[in-house]
Amino acid sequence: MKLKMNNIKEPSNLFDIYSLAKENEQIEELIVSNDFRLEKIVSFGHPSPDGFWYEQERDEWALLIKGSASLEFSGGMEEILSEGDYFIIPHHVKHRVKRVSYDAIWLTLHYDGKINNL
Repeated sequence: MKLKMNNIKEPSNLFDIYSLAKENEQIEELIVSNDFRLEKIVSFGHPSPDGFWYEQERDEWALLIKGSASLEFSGGMEEILSEGDYFIIPHHVKHRVKRVSYDAIWLTLHYDGKINNL
């Protein structure tokens, strides 16, 4: 189906990963505003590089849509994730992807401030 209005984007599919380069994790910004950024991440089995830690300026809500992964937090805590698991990482909390399956697909929402129902 082709949409005819100029301000409506054609539909996309979150599970369409076949056109992506697989030698690196791929991040696609789906929606970006001043208040938040929604991303689709396809990991292709690539964990965070050794010694690398994310420490972000915004809170992050993450949903593992497909695959499996483990996240490591500074201080040694590790969370094992499977399809459908979601979580919130507060801003400035150091974390990294320790292990991730080849088929892992994430949705991440980076936002400022408190979300009332989470």
